[in-house]
Amino acid sequence: MTEPTPASGLPAQLLADPAMVAACQARNFTEIFRLAKARGGFHPSRIARACELTPSRVGEVIAGRREIANMTVIERIADGLRIPGHLVGLAPRAWERPEAARKPTALPADSVLPSRELDDILAIAASTRVTPTVLRSLQASIEDYWRRDDEHGGEALRPAVIGQLRYVLGILRDTADPNHQRSLHGIAAELARLTGWTYFDARQYSTARSYFTESLRLAREIDDRPFIANVLSCLSLQATYEDRAREAVILARAAQDSARLDGGAPRLMAMLSMREAFGHASAHDQDATHRAIEEAGRHFDRIDQADEEPAWVQYFDRTKLTVDTGIALGQLGDAAAAEPLIRDALRAETSANQRGRAFHAYWLARTQLQRGEVELACSTAGEALGLTTEVGSPRVVAHLQEFRHQLAPYRSTRPAAELSARIQEMRA
Repeated sequence: MTEPTPASGLPAQLLADPAMVAACQARNFTEIFRLAKARGGFHPSRIARACELTPSRVGEVIAGRREIANMTVIERIADGLRIPGHLVGLAPRAWERPEAARKPTALPADSVLPSRELDDILAIAASTRVTPTVLRSLQASIEDYWRRDDEHGGEALRPAVIGQLRYVLGILRDTADPNHQRSLHGIAAELARLTGWTYFDARQYSTARSYFTESLRLAREIDDRPFIANVLSCLSLQATYEDRAREAVILARAAQDSARLDGGAPRLMAMLSMREAFGHASAHDQDATHRAIEEAGRHFDRIDQADEEPAWVQYFDRTKLTVDTGIALGQLGDAAAAEPLIRDALRAETSANQRGRAFHAYWLARTQLQRGEVELACSTAGEALGLTTEVGSPRVVAHLQEFRHQLAPYRSTRPAAELSARIQEMRA
């Protein structure tokens, strides 16, 4: 048996073995883990540490009692065992690229971009005076940032948001008026959450978590319980994406507890219940998922249009409740119930949220494929692919890559082959 080096993961000889290549291409992690153990020296506990999994889960996979389909987990396994991306249908991993390719391009020698220290000096000199007009302007810019994020993605937007966050934190330090301090804390919390969201959508989860945590800290300073619940719901959704179902449920329930301390506005409680449903669905807990969905519906039915609600929860309307219900049922594998919900909600959507439409189209395609409607599923996924070219969202791209793998049994059909090629080109 060849002993691997700690930095290199599985031995190159094993990765080139036809049995391992076939297992990787099929994403047969039962066989991958068995070969890693038998011929690579990676025992279950070592696989668990390398791939950020629990030993019990690794044991279940090896025993054939559990499959792995979550894209984030697949990426963790590829990175932990140093399996080249192309073997498991992923883009080249960061560690595969030459060091020179990862170095940032140097700014020209005559660059006039200020350093952070210079930013601070200029901010002190400017001594911005906080007025209601300044606060309204900052809040309006946040609303504009969210609109642009929905339409085009957050990659290009992020530097401006981070810059404004730094600016707000700077003037917050110099503001004595308690009312203005409270407003600035709230604005900074929103900017930190938006920054975290852009990193989450880029699938940079560690950085996203740090900004979400900063947003929580800022909201806690002013005891804004509904906004604390909002940030916890973002962390819950991220945990679902990272295949940490138990953590997702705990965070969603903590969010509900925080919202209840402020009276539990029905629309907010409905959204938080759906986040809990996502966590249960990720764990394939049928009963708990249905209970959370029913709870979301009960909360939504209590909405009074005369009630004052935060602007950031207004997006959660009847259409969003319907499509989220369909997604949760789709995660459970109940395609027959999920498909009409997602389809009808997608038709009813009128917002300019391109990323949301692409995301929902992917889920509709997935449920159609589960029902054996291959040509229709490929057409729907093609629509999602077209929308993805309009908005930069690595999260949606990863879903489409996952869909390409799900098409593997149907690649002999023309629609599946053509769509697979288009998705492959997008990845390249």
